[in-house]
Order: sequence, then structure tokens, then C-alpha cells
Amino acid sequence: MAGADEQPDFFPDARAPEGTTVVNDRCLVRTQDGHRVVIVAGVVLAQYAVGDQMAEAYAMVSLVDQGWADQNDVARAFTRSPRSLRRYARRFERGGLAALGRAGGYPSGRPRVASARERHVRRLKAHGLPTREIARRLGVTPKAIRKLLARIEWRAPKPEQGVLPGVPPDGDPNVSLVPDPHRADPEGAGPAPGTPRSPGDSNLSAFSAADDEAVPVSFDQDPADRRLDRLLAYLGLLEDAAPLFRSGARIPRAGVLLALPALVASGIFEIAREVYGSLGPAFYGLRTTLVALLLMALLRIKRPEGLKEHPPDDLGRLLGLDRAPEVKTLRRKLSRLAALGRAAEFGRALAHRRVADRGAALGFLYVDGHVRVYHGQRTLPKAHVARMRLAMPATTDYWVNDAAGDPLFVVTAEANAGMVKMLPGVLDEVRTLIGERRVTVVFDRGGYSPKLFLRLIAAGFDLLTYRKGRVRRLPRSHFQLRRAVLGGRPVCYHLADHGIRLLKGKLRLRQVTRRSEDGHQTPILTSRRDLEAVEIAFRMFERWRQENFFKYLREEFALDALVDYGVEPDDPTRDVPNPRRRALDTQLRQARAELARLATEYGAEAFVNPESQRPTMRGFKIAQGPLAHRIRAALQRVAALDAARAKVPKRVPVGEVVEGTVVRLAPERKLLTNLIKMVAYQAESDLVRLVAPHYKRVEDEGRTLIQSALASPADLVVTDTELRVVLAPLSSPHRTRALAPLCDDLDRGATRFPGSRLRLRYAVASPD
Repeated sequence: MAGADEQPDFFPDARAPEGTTVVNDRCLVRTQDGHRVVIVAGVVLAQYAVGDQMAEAYAMVSLVDQGWADQNDVARAFTRSPRSLRRYARRFERGGLAALGRAGGYPSGRPRVASARERHVRRLKAHGLPTREIARRLGVTPKAIRKLLARIEWRAPKPEQGVLPGVPPDGDPNVSLVPDPHRADPEGAGPAPGTPRSPGDSNLSAFSAADDEAVPVSFDQDPADRRLDRLLAYLGLLEDAAPLFRSGARIPRAGVLLALPALVASGIFEIAREVYGSLGPAFYGLRTTLVALLLMALLRIKRPEGLKEHPPDDLGRLLGLDRAPEVKTLRRKLSRLAALGRAAEFGRALAHRRVADRGAALGFLYVDGHVRVYHGQRTLPKAHVARMRLAMPATTDYWVNDAAGDPLFVVTAEANAGMVKMLPGVLDEVRTLIGERRVTVVFDRGGYSPKLFLRLIAAGFDLLTYRKGRVRRLPRSHFQLRRAVLGGRPVCYHLADHGIRLLKGKLRLRQVTRRSEDGHQTPILTSRRDLEAVEIAFRMFERWRQENFFKYLREEFALDALVDYGVEPDDPTRDVPNPRRRALDTQLRQARAELARLATEYGAEAFVNPESQRPTMRGFKIAQGPLAHRIRAALQRVAALDAARAKVPKRVPVGEVVEGTVVRLAPERKLLTNLIKMVAYQAESDLVRLVAPHYKRVEDEGRTLIQSALASPADLVVTDTELRVVLAPLSSPHRTRALAPLCDDLDRGATRFPGSRLRLRYAVASPD
């Protein structure tokens, strides 16, 4: 019996025995002597050895599936992650207990290369393609293909072994692996049962389109369910999904299909097929990826990450797919294309096509550099950013635009080389595009160099630029008022026209000087002597079109966005401005400013010197002795800094300045995205030109009108041969009426949706 001071223990120790883990208030797990028991409400649910991973995974799945415990509680009790628990559940649903018995991690002995890649390489080798060509198509090195062939022990098939189903013995391995309707129906009565239908026309062969271009086919019948095509892509039997559309009303942003005729006319799809070939087995192939990127740019989805803000189902309907590619998929496609290193070749081919279509607009070419500021952690060379009036880490791209302000091609400068250094290389590209015809190159003061002018004129180019440096002002009597109508609008300038000589008379140019209302004079240099002075000034001041182009692309297309965080080694021997000399320049500038201030102060003292007290210069110098001493010290400091700067070289190898490896931003992906944005801008410009005769305010609101039309909803009506796009009315009746003749013009082009035989037809709904 307990004493008076002792109280009975009404609540004995209720702690769980050793080896017991509580899952929740109903479930617990006990471990003892190498065995484990799972108990639910006092009833044994599972019993297994501690090392039996399959039985443990089944016990965890059972607790969750039967509703005894939450997956987070089960994962905590068994020291697993919820993600692992969900993976066990998926395995059990697919393969039962046998699937749960698979060891964790990557299967031992299984090659890391996807089986689809192996099958694709086997198929290409079976058709006789060399290893280098296969490597080019897949975006890898020939060594990687040779290793893969050695690992799979590939041997050339014997002639009597035949070929894979759906590919004729002498066929192109790029053709999708589908049955040939002509073999199934030699009489032309129609394809055999089970033959896949080509989108838009079920009675045409999958391998012969009206324009002699192979059109992909689909085994799926429901445009909203593309499981079979995705399976074929997974198995390596499909290189690009065929577009399948379904009718619908008020589909968001379907107005962007209005730009497809201009995009097809640019030739980007056929050029990409010639340059890049294929992305390999994929549901989102090369053509689909390009269509997605172009429509994204026109819809102002400025980078792949912007896809997170848009439903993939809605965007997929615009591509003829069940859903649009997501962020990771699109970034992988861009990386795959960039790995091939053909963006420069791609841009050159696009420029050739543009020159062939718009050669008349290339009499004047505008060249200017655009500085893209970099805010990352890498050490990059600095460039002067004019719009910020700062020197910042940046990369410079040089753009060539035609007389209408539309871009022709773009070149990325190495280490922010200036206009004087880059212009010869840029004009070499221009010469390959335009042939031997003579064009006038317009650029700003950054390209001012009389020696460069001699080279340009000798190479068959005319030049038009501002004169740089101090220029003698002309008397007002030399200026005359010149008027003309140029570019469809009246212009008038006060101009003076005379000849000048540079390089000691070796170079003779024409100088046209404009005088503004406030008296400011702007001298313009040119080698053109056949043009009126007013046209010289007009063409020079038309550079604002290129500046507006840069501003528009920065705001609307995110031209400065960083799309690739990768770097690549750069030349450590290239020279850069010496930072030591730059520091001495700063000190010398400050010393000279101090000397000028002291001299000003000394002069002010001399001006107010009372001659009655100090009538002689000697007396003044004695009185101002401390100030004179400071001036002599300032002179000595300026001389010392000037001598020290003379011993420091102006430029040094970048390897002596940068710590560690010299790198630069990988340019390939950025150049590729710039080209896509350039084509999208060109398509938008083409639509503006088409709508110009029907819209009075096209100069002020033309692009705004086209943007509104592209972003508007539309009805899609799909027939066997047509895809009809009926745009919703715009914000005002007069803007809606302007689109009607534009739709008629596009209809006459008889454009087909890329990758299908569906002819695009356009209309705009009545405002009523």
C-alpha cells in the first residue's frame, strides 16, 4: 500500500515498445528479429522480412490504396519520399507484384541511349546512309554513332532480308513508316482498309502532295487524342506529327493563323528542312517546332517560359495537335538545333530568299549595331549602351535592314567589335547575297573611317554616313531650302552641298550639310553624286526606321532576352582595352580638371588685384605665392601621369586581364531565336503592306491593327480540303472592314497549312 506522501501512478508509461513506428492513430509498424509486421486496427495487414523490398513496397501501396493512411504519413513511417510511393503505385498498376520487385535506379547493364535512337540509327544504316550523315541528322558527333553501332553489334543486312514495313526498298528513310496506299489499291479505287488518312484529303497518296512535297500522315482519327502518333514517335517510327484540326467556335488567339501565308512565303520551312534535315524521331518535329516558335513570337509569348501562362490545349489547336509543346520540350528542341551549329547557314539562306523576293528594296541598306546588356555572373567585355549612357557587360549584334526598315540578316560581333571592324565582314555577306549590283550602305558615326571608306568604294559599295569630328561651320548664305516628295510624304531641308577631300586628297567625297531651325549643322558624307541633295538627307535621316525597329523588337519580341545561359571558350589572345591605361586616363582627366580650376582661380585673382597696393607683377606673384605653388604641383602631376600613361600599352590580350578561362556567351541559340523573331517581324510587315491600301491610318496604327487581328479569337471550320479561319470582329467597324480585303488577298495565294494539304481560307465576321 502506498504511503501518504506517495500517489498511485494512474497513467503508466504509454510509450510504444522499441522497434515500433506509428503511422497514424490506426496503423503502426513493428520490427523485431529481422521481421516486420504492419498492423491496422489490431489486425495484421502484412508480414515480411526486413530485406524484402517488394513486400515492403506492396505494404505501403496497400495502406494508401485501402484508405488506411495518407501517402505522406506512410512515406514518413517507412523513410521514403512521397514521390517514391507514387512511383510504387504506378508500377503496381502496370505490372503487379513483379513490377514492384524491380531494383531502384537505372537498370544495370542497360545502355543509356534510348531504344528509339538505336532503332532510328539501324534504319538509317540499313538504307545506306554514311555515319557522318547520320550524326548530322541526330546532332551528335560521328564518334558517338560509331560507338553506338559497335555496342549494338550492327551488321549490314543482306539484300534478301528486306526492309522495314512501310518503307520501300529504294525509298527515302526520312519518310514516315506508314503503308503505301498505291500498293494496297493499284487500281486507284481508294486506300486499303486500315490505311492512315492524310489530313485534309483522304484520297491522296501520303507520299505525293500537290506541290511534290511529302506530307506526314496520322493513324489517329480524333484530333483531340493523338495517342497512336505519340506511340509511333516513342517507337522511333515518326519524325513529325501530322496536323489534324477540328472545327470550333471562338477559339482563343486563332487569328494568328492569318500570318501563315506570309510565313510560308518566307520559305522558312523548306529552308529549315534543307539546312537541319530532321530532329530525329519525335512527335514535335522540326516543322512543328518552327510553327510553334513563330506563332509564339506573333502572339507575344516572348520566350519558352511564357508557355506556362497559356493553356497547352488551346495553343495545340492552332498547331493541329492535341496540345502544344511545353517549356522543357521546346527548350530541348532549341538545344538540339543549336548543337548542330548551323544558325549562320540558316540565316544566310533566309536572306537569299528575302533578296530574291524583295530585291527592289535593297538599293539602300542600313547597318547598325544593337547592344544586348548582360546581367549575369560571367565576366564579359563591356560595350557602350547608348540608350543608358553607360558602359556595361554586353554582346553586340549587327543588323542589316532594307530601305523599308525590315531586317535582312544579323551577325553577332566577336568581343563587341566596333562598326569599323565589323563592317567589312558584314558587307562581304551582303556581296554574296546581292551579287555584283551596287548598293548604298548607310551607317552612323561609329563607322567613320576614311581608310574604311576607300575600301568600301573599291569593293563596289557606295556609302552614306555622318561626318565625325570638328567641322568648320558654313555661312548661312550657303544654305538653300530644298523640297521634294519622297517615300510618299513631303520633305524640306535647308541644305548646303559641296565636295571635300580626305586622306591628303586621296579620297574625294560629297558633303551635304543640313541646317536646323536653331542653327545646328549636321554634315553628311556620301560617295553618291547622282542623287539630289534633298534625297541624300532624306535617306540618311531614314535611319530612324532601324532605331524604331530595335525599340519595337525589344518591347514586343524581347530581343534582349537571354535564351541560353551556356558559355563557350573564347580566344584568350584577342586584344582588349588595357584597364590600367583606363585608370590612368581617369586620373589624368581629374588632374587636368584640377589644373584648369586653379588656373581659373589665379586669373580671377589677377582680375580683381588692387593696383594701388600691388602695382607690379612681382608683388602680385608674391601675394599669390601659395596658389602658384599649388599650380606648379598640379602641372607636375599632369606631366607625371602623362608620362606614366605613355608607357602603358593601349590594348592587351584579354587573357592578361580576366582571371580564369576566357569565355563568351554561346551564340548559337540566341542567333537562332533572333532569326525566328526576324521572320515573324517580316511576316507582320508583309501583312501591314497588304492592309495599307484599305486602311487610311496605316502609318500610325498599321501594326496595332495587325496585332489585334492576330490576337483575336476566330472560328475554325475544317473540311476535307480546307481550313477556314473566320476572324471575330475587331474593336471598331472600320478596323473590321479593313481586314475583309486582306482576307481576300490571302485567299488568292492558295496557301496550305505546313505539313498538310488543307488550303487556308480566311474571312472576317460582320460587326453586326
